[in-house]
Amino acid sequence: MIYLIVFLGAGLGGAFRLGINELVARLLGVEFPFGTLIINILGAFIMGLLTEYFAFRGGMSQEMRLFLTTGVLGGFTTFSTFALESVALWQRGQWTPAIAYVGLSVFLSIGALMGGLAIVRLIIQAQTAQ
Repeated sequence: MIYLIVFLGAGLGGAFRLGINELVARLLGVEFPFGTLIINILGAFIMGLLTEYFAFRGGMSQEMRLFLTTGVLGGFTTFSTFALESVALWQRGQWTPAIAYVGLSVFLSIGALMGGLAIVRLIIQAQTAQ
């Protein structure tokens, strides 16, 4: 049953990823992989929110945790596409955008995850202070 739960979450996450990629491509074009950059940063931020929420408010079932993290976020974010787009930029001779893409992806995703953790901590602290 747990595999079905993760499978359904991954399908939902993949559909979200496709939708965001299409929207970003229409808005910003396809010369630079803004869609994957945004998706991976957003996914890292949401992972931070969820992880910290689970740590402080443990009442969620393991199935729901796996659905949201391994399933939805696993299907939503994509390291393989990030790697492909990085190499494609490099092979086209676009070294500066390639390096910027790698740097932004790594540092902004880690920063977004840390931001998600911090936001939930602040919310929890504010609730317990009342």
